Amino acid sequence: MPQTRRRRAMSDINVVPYIDVMLVLLIIFMVTAPLLKQGVEVDLPQAPAKALDIEAPEPVVVSVDREGRYFLNIASNPDAPMDSDSLVEAVRLAREKNRQRPVMVRGDKNGVYQNVVSLLVLLQRANIESVGLITEPGEQDQ
Repeated sequence: MPQTRRRRAMSDINVVPYIDVMLVLLIIFMVTAPLLKQGVEVDLPQAPAKALDIEAPEPVVVSVDREGRYFLNIASNPDAPMDSDSLVEAVRLAREKNRQRPVMVRGDKNGVYQNVVSLLVLLQRANIESVGLITEPGEQDQ
C-alpha cells in the first residue's frame, strides 16, 4: 500500500496586502493634512476663556491679520483678503440666512489694536449686535 503524505497547512501570514493598504492610507493622509488647516495664519492672544458650545451652529469667523487685511471663513476663497464692503455684505447675508449663527473675530496679537476696532465697526455696519473674540487657550488663574 503506497503511503500518501498529508500536506500540512501553511500558517504564514501574507502581509503584502496590508502593506499596500498602509501605503495608500499614508498617501491619503499626506495629501489631506495640508487641507485641514483652517483660515489664515493669525497669532492669537492667550486668555483663559470658555470654549464654544459644540451644539451651536458653525460660526462666521472674521480674521484681521497684522497688516490689517480682512479674511472670512465662509468666503469662496477664505485665504484671500477681502475689502471692507465685500466683507460687510458677506457677513450680512450669512446672518440673514441664520440669525442664530455666531460671529467671531480673530485678531493678531502683534497687530495694531486699531485693526480690530475697525473690524468691529465694519461688523456693526453689517447689523451684528454681538461678536465673540477668539483666543488661544491660556493658563487658568488659580
